[in-house]
Amino acid sequence: MGSIAKTAVACVVTGGGPAGMMLGLLLARSGVDVAVLEKYPDFLRDFRGDTVHASTLNLLDQLGLGDRFAALPQQRERRLTMQFDDGAVTEDFSRLPGRHQHIALVPQWDFLNLLAEAAAESPHFHLAQHAEVVGLLRQGGRVRGVRYTDKDTGRTGELAAPLVVAADGRHSTVRDLLGLRPRSSATPHDCLYVRIPRLPGDPDGTFLRFSATGGLIMINRGDYWQAALLIAKDAAQAARADDGAWTRRTIARLAPYTSERMAAIGAADIAALQIRIDRLARWWVPGALLIGDAAHAMSPIAGVGVNLAVQDAVAAARILVPALRRGRVNDKELARVQRRRQWPTVLTQAAQRMAQERFVAASITGDAPVTAALRLPQPLRSLRHWPGFPYLLGRAVGLGVRPEHLIGPLEPLSHG
Repeated sequence: MGSIAKTAVACVVTGGGPAGMMLGLLLARSGVDVAVLEKYPDFLRDFRGDTVHASTLNLLDQLGLGDRFAALPQQRERRLTMQFDDGAVTEDFSRLPGRHQHIALVPQWDFLNLLAEAAAESPHFHLAQHAEVVGLLRQGGRVRGVRYTDKDTGRTGELAAPLVVAADGRHSTVRDLLGLRPRSSATPHDCLYVRIPRLPGDPDGTFLRFSATGGLIMINRGDYWQAALLIAKDAAQAARADDGAWTRRTIARLAPYTSERMAAIGAADIAALQIRIDRLARWWVPGALLIGDAAHAMSPIAGVGVNLAVQDAVAAARILVPALRRGRVNDKELARVQRRRQWPTVLTQAAQRMAQERFVAASITGDAPVTAALRLPQPLRSLRHWPGFPYLLGRAVGLGVRPEHLIGPLEPLSHG
């Protein structure tokens, strides 16, 4: 699984996450020979982004994959509630245009396997898992392919291509090899993930709790909760101290119905995520393009990461397919992809930073004495009384800024 028989393709995609797998599928269906290199042997990594919004669900319908996605194990949410100490505000998806008036919470490995299986139906698609990029091929000032290691055999291979697309995440190897450095925004928090058994009588749905005593997101996974506890920046080691006693105590305080179950949770059951918001000034160099988290790492706020990555892939495919079919991609076309996707990214990250400043930072207090409640921030406190606001908020989250559609050169081949 870690090597490809070919030595040259039209496009190499590094990283088998949502951006990489969606781009590989779209290019293959458009008749472009594409290889996706994924450094892990499978997609089974827990606590990855798995909130699939209506914008992505609509794209899956256009690809003829809607019914296959609907068959995956998932939880569907028609509304989400953010509960503060003095009230709540709701994101309501029930009036979204189109077929999907909900967001889907689905294990990311199931989503990625679906994309991989659909892409494998095309002879133009090649997937190598356990294949790690270790270098770039260059010629005449342009990137011309990659050098990679088959981690199953230890052998190194080369794969030439007129375009390399880096979709290998926030710790992108290709980005490092190119010497690109994203500009980071300050983030006041990190996050701990814990699985907690879900029992009859527990609340329905997914909810977000922001309090002067802490911040907690409880994601309904059917038979268990995926709890995301907000912590101070770089405080994960301290939060795991004493076998996770502080974490157990804090979650039980914010979600009292879990208190008896928390006794079975130890430090080994607690996963940490470093929150980052960053963005490259330029997403491309001659012969290479960066998309998804490799170009712009997102905070988990609003669960937008998967969906922005997918939108990047759709825009890249639609713009680049004609060039890839003729076998050469110029710099202007790579710059077009960034122009298309940059402003949706900038606006989304600005909204995430605002949320951090207005209420996320205020909910990270640990065991410090609390002297005041965490109130709904303005303008949410005023807007929540407007009947249409929950639907407007739901649209902003469910569809996002500039959702992409399969039009143009992809259309004739979008179903096979």
